[in-house]
Amino acid sequence: MHVNWGALVSVLVVSLAVVVGLVLLFGLGLRGIAARDGRSPVPGVALAAVAFAGCAAVIGLGIYVIVS
Repeated sequence: MHVNWGALVSVLVVSLAVVVGLVLLFGLGLRGIAARDGRSPVPGVALAAVAFAGCAAVIGLGIYVIVS
């Protein structure tokens, strides 16, 4: 049995980068909907919507890659 170590390392690095990016994007979304201290909620909600849409897109792409 032969293990392609180069491909395995590539998958590991890309997976780690995607997970870190997804966690940061989700955290940014949570920060956007957090307490606003009397300011207008519109920018925070817009930031959260964009961040959560990005999270959904990454998850959707992952499911697409696995299925196809």
